Amino acid sequence: MVRVRFAPSPTGYLHLGGARTAIFNWLFARHHGGRFILRIEDTDRSRSTQESIQEILEAMRWLGLDWDEGPYRQTERMEIYRREVQKLLEEGKAYYCYCTPEELEERRKKALEEGRMPKYDGRCRERRGPREGVNPVVRLKVDQEGETVIQDLIKGEVVYPNSQLDDFILLRSDGTPTYNFVVVVDDALMGITHVIRGDDHLNNTPKQIQLYRALGYEPPRFAHVPMILGPDRARLSKRHGATSVLAYREDGYLPEALFNFLVRLGWSHGDQEIFSREELIRYFSLEHVGKSPAVYNPDKLLWLNAHYIKTGDTQRLARLLTPFLSKEGLIQEGEEPDPDWLCRVVETLKERARTLKEMAQMAAFYFREPQGYDPKGEKKFLKPQVLPYLEGLVQELEALEDFSEGEIEEAFNRVIARFNIKLKHLAQPCRVALTGKTVSPGIYEIISVMGKEKALSRLKKAIQHVRKKERSEALSH
Repeated sequence: MVRVRFAPSPTGYLHLGGARTAIFNWLFARHHGGRFILRIEDTDRSRSTQESIQEILEAMRWLGLDWDEGPYRQTERMEIYRREVQKLLEEGKAYYCYCTPEELEERRKKALEEGRMPKYDGRCRERRGPREGVNPVVRLKVDQEGETVIQDLIKGEVVYPNSQLDDFILLRSDGTPTYNFVVVVDDALMGITHVIRGDDHLNNTPKQIQLYRALGYEPPRFAHVPMILGPDRARLSKRHGATSVLAYREDGYLPEALFNFLVRLGWSHGDQEIFSREELIRYFSLEHVGKSPAVYNPDKLLWLNAHYIKTGDTQRLARLLTPFLSKEGLIQEGEEPDPDWLCRVVETLKERARTLKEMAQMAAFYFREPQGYDPKGEKKFLKPQVLPYLEGLVQELEALEDFSEGEIEEAFNRVIARFNIKLKHLAQPCRVALTGKTVSPGIYEIISVMGKEKALSRLKKAIQHVRKKERSEALSH
């Protein structure tokens, strides 16, 4: 059975690169009917935090990444690591090294000065006794003859001369295990069949393969995924997407949009851009993961998010929109607008909004009167000659008992016929009066959603505003 794992280090948030790695592992497991295992690599106690663990788990749940086993924590597996180190020591495959950090640094500098590779020279390999006053580290006896060959499922064959490897540390002088050691022990004992991870780990792989063999385990298949680059094709920066996955949630992105976007950063299935979760599980394979770095494109993400908003379930969007309305100050924190009415608001905006944050900002006119009118819109559309049209519309709307879109449209048509004008001569002044802006969803639908009382109040205020401005201009002349 296929068994893969995602093993984040809880020293910060889950960023885009980590999330994509998790998604690729999850899809690979689901495609093959295998197991997706979550492991928290928290041996760096000085930097690992419980807050980071909770944020990583929350981000994964938000993305819809469920795990079949775990989360395992490496700090709870220390006895296992000590047992495996002891086994290597007893079999003569590892040894105690008593070189001090100062001595190692001095030798490193000398090697660089002489143009040699700065690696550990193995001088404690055959040491028999301890060194007084020095807490030793434990090093693996690495085979330095021949080559280590990786048949990478993405990169192809990668060959490392073993002469470039040194006897790397398994256990530090304070007794804590190193990354390269614990990751191999965990992957071996958890039966991991495929290690799918970022290609920044590729250089660790020859060391890890030697460690698998020293421990008597068969190495898994490796697949090293190229990095994600920023729009400028440099390393992804915080300005260009290298931020917490949950920050995208806070900015109003939908999880399905970010999921789809991250899958397409480095993987393809023909020319298809938009996938359902079921399609991704059916189609995903490592053969279609590219060998070159993917480039983060914020416009593509916005486009995808707009698609998922436009085609999304209105009731769900209304629920997700509520916190954003609160952040915009349109409702009180904890307040729940009438769900049926809010669904009608969402229906008017989902074709236009690219994010939930944007939708909340667009919805402002439904919740509060415009603080003023768009200057250009006011100058162009709120002029004395439109007063009869707006007054006629007020009369027609006041007479309506059924405030549906169809009846509102009929009211408009009667005013247009009475004054022999075009729709735009009435709709645009009306739009500015109701929303303060020159652009909005369809005029009939926003009036219907806004409601009779609110719509009439704003139209009458706009009429008063135009009259007041007209009198003021007359006096100034």
